[in-house]
Amino acid sequence: MHIDLSNRTALITGATGQLGRVMARTLAKCGANIAIHYRSNEAQALELRDEIHSYGVRAAIVQADITNYESIQAMKAVIEEQLGSVDIVVANAVVQYQWTSILEQAPDDYESQFDSCVMQSVYLAKAFAPDMIKQKWGRFVGINTECVMQNFPTQSAYVAGKRGMDGVYRVLAKEIGEHQITVNQVAPGWTISERDRLNKTEHSESYEQTVPLKRRGTDQEVANAVAFLASDLASFITGAYLPVSGGNVMPSI
Repeated sequence: MHIDLSNRTALITGATGQLGRVMARTLAKCGANIAIHYRSNEAQALELRDEIHSYGVRAAIVQADITNYESIQAMKAVIEEQLGSVDIVVANAVVQYQWTSILEQAPDDYESQFDSCVMQSVYLAKAFAPDMIKQKWGRFVGINTECVMQNFPTQSAYVAGKRGMDGVYRVLAKEIGEHQITVNQVAPGWTISERDRLNKTEHSESYEQTVPLKRRGTDQEVANAVAFLASDLASFITGAYLPVSGGNVMPSI
């Protein structure tokens, strides 16, 4: 038994980021054609496109502002022209900002998190769910975070945005489930990325001691969870919030 995404097309938003690149490679290795979304790093997107071509699948780069519906609609048109309709949407992009206390956090930071977490989810659903409904198959996988269950100081804007995203995904799962479209979330912990390996910062004893598995997870382990939820192996899983955090957070029942 293996993950087979042959003849599927996957869009990954924020595909040039640390986690996004690994997700794109992983879904491509499972046979999916990949739409590589980027906001400003075209050079990284082109490099990733060439790498994905070497796996024997098709790939296209698409630029868009994921907080703007018209921009997402334009992105959809480019994807359809180059790769056809999208079967799998991975919402990975998020606006970066400086974390600080609620009393010091700029109001604009809350707005940016709402736009990039909540409205991105809404806009992607509006853009891509109708075609999935027609074909009676589709996958939405949102990248959430363990932070929504920890609520640590300085995380308020991020947690608020991701909790809003969680609400959209759970409702969407119920609204379009009858069309055999699944809607799930992967929630990484503090994940080892390519940047960590380059900078030799893979380990943090204080964090690792809080994790039942006593280590940080890897970008590949997050991507593996995304690939599973995107596949037919997860055809009867929807509305799930799946932590990939080594047990650092455990949703209650």
